[in-house]
Amino acid sequence: MQHSYAFSFLVSAALLLGTQVRAQSLVSGFMVGKGHGSVSFTGTAERYKSVFLVPEKVDEVPVFQEIRVSSVSVYTTYGISDKIEAVVSLPYISSEGKGNGQGYTNSRSGLQDVSGLLKFKAFSTTIGYSVLDLLGVVGVSTPASNYQSNKGLEYIIAIGNGATKYNTLGIAHLKTPSGVFITGQAGYSLRTNRVPNAFIADAKVGYAGLKLYTEAWASFQQSSNKGTDILQPGFDLYFPATRVNFARIGASVFRPIAKGVGVVLGASQYVSGRNLGKSTALSAGISYNY
Repeated sequence: MQHSYAFSFLVSAALLLGTQVRAQSLVSGFMVGKGHGSVSFTGTAERYKSVFLVPEKVDEVPVFQEIRVSSVSVYTTYGISDKIEAVVSLPYISSEGKGNGQGYTNSRSGLQDVSGLLKFKAFSTTIGYSVLDLLGVVGVSTPASNYQSNKGLEYIIAIGNGATKYNTLGIAHLKTPSGVFITGQAGYSLRTNRVPNAFIADAKVGYAGLKLYTEAWASFQQSSNKGTDILQPGFDLYFPATRVNFARIGASVFRPIAKGVGVVLGASQYVSGRNLGKSTALSAGISYNY
């Protein structure tokens, strides 16, 4: 039990790097266990100059030449039982446009969307010496403040799309005796306020040990074709209604520094997309487990 508990602690901290907008999933294939949990904080810095538009990528952000985004997020987990876990996440985000703002408001900040979800283990079996777990997730995300996301070119730097999202996910998680693991998850996200619904997926491979956690991941989103494209026919300057597709890759490393406390570092990059900035992000965080 102690070994599994350490795994869940490392994973909870590493998931800090997934709380940024449009990044990887907030859940993993590990369970924290009944009565256990964690409270984690992270800071993320992100910037981009080029944008994935239709029909091709452009080398300068519309209105602004460059956009920089920074965030501070809190992420908590709690094991209701050994098979049911609750997760809550809340980021504070600051977005700033650099360069030729042409008189537009060039910065916006505030609490973004609070997310809450329940994860449950539905099935578990052994494959040789490895363990395969199948899990399900239901969750909701909704604006935590009255941040603005209205019509207008300046809202390309809005800190969120203002939608409430209802998400469901299925997860397959294979863990080996050596600590190597593979996780795949996929699901669907229903969104309000003209924001297109989307298929979402995530894949991870890594190592979870008592003194080290490392992972490489890829995250994907494919929006409904009912959305619009920036600066194309049908676009009415309302950015949340656009089709936001992406493929993003990243990696993170976590290491304990004291009993119940550890630090995590990570980086990620969008490698393809639609109506999305080609951003690179760096993150650092600290986690306390109980």
